[in-house]
Amino acid sequence: MSDIVIGGDLKVNRLGYGAMRLTGDPGIFTPPKDRAAAIAVLRRAVELGVNFIDTADSYALGDNESLIAEALRPYKDGVVIATKGGNTRPSPEEWVAVGQPAYIRQQAELSLRRLGVETIDLYQLHRLDPNLPVADQIETVADLQKQGKIRHIGLSEVSVAQLKEAQAVAPIASVQNLYNLVTRQSEEVLNYTAEQGIAFIPWFPIAAGAHAGPDGPVGKIAAEAGATPAQTALAWLLRRSANILPIPGTSSIAHLEENYGALDLTLSDAQYAALDGLGE
Repeated sequence: MSDIVIGGDLKVNRLGYGAMRLTGDPGIFTPPKDRAAAIAVLRRAVELGVNFIDTADSYALGDNESLIAEALRPYKDGVVIATKGGNTRPSPEEWVAVGQPAYIRQQAELSLRRLGVETIDLYQLHRLDPNLPVADQIETVADLQKQGKIRHIGLSEVSVAQLKEAQAVAPIASVQNLYNLVTRQSEEVLNYTAEQGIAFIPWFPIAAGAHAGPDGPVGKIAAEAGATPAQTALAWLLRRSANILPIPGTSSIAHLEENYGALDLTLSDAQYAALDGLGE
C-alpha cells in the first residue's frame, strides 16, 4: 500500500475503512444485529493492512466507537482511529449539528472513553453548527488539542470559505466531504486541500447507480480492466489526487476484500480519462 501523511506526521495507508455501516439499520442508529460478524470485519480490515478507521460518536449513538474498541484493543502499532463529533441524533431520521463548546468537550471525552485511548489522533467536526461562528467551534477543538486530548483537527462537509476561516484559528489536517466519480460538488475543496497539504477523505467513495452496472460506463471499463466496478471507482479516486484517502465501508468481509483489491488496479490513461469524464 502507498501512504498518505495527515497533519505532517501521521502516516497511514492510502485506503482506509469507514465503520459507519457496522450498525443495525439503514439509519445508522442502532448497534449491529450480528456483533460477532461486525467485529470480524474490523479485524479482517486490519489484517489486510488497513490502519485508518473512521467512525463518529453519532453512529449507533456511540456504539460504533465501542465496537471498534471491542474488536481492536489493544490497537496494533500504527492503527489510527479517527472519529467525529458535533452531530446529534434525536431520532433515526435526524442529524442535527450542535457546536456548543460544552457539548463538543463532552462528546470528545465520551469518544476517548469509548475508544479506550488517551489521545484521539484525528478528531473531526462532523458538521459545523450554522448557528455559531466557525471560529468559535474551531477554538473549542483547538483547546482540546492543546490539552493533548486530540492530535489533529479535521472538518466534514465544508466549503473552501469555511475551511479558510477555520485555518485562521488552527491548523486543519483533513476534510471529509461527499465525493466520488459522479458526485463532484466538492471539486474546489479537493483542489484547495491538495494545494494546502490537507488530506481529503471522500465519504460515499463508491457511487451506486446505473453507471456502475454491467452495461454502464464504469462497468464496461471495469470489465476491460479485469476488475469490479467498486475497485475501478476506488482506483480512479486514488489516481485523482495524492491527498485523497478513501474510506469505503461495508459490513461484508467479501466486499471488504474486494474493495482493497483496488490497490492492485492500475488504470490506463484512456480508462482514467473516460472515468474522469463522468463528472463533467
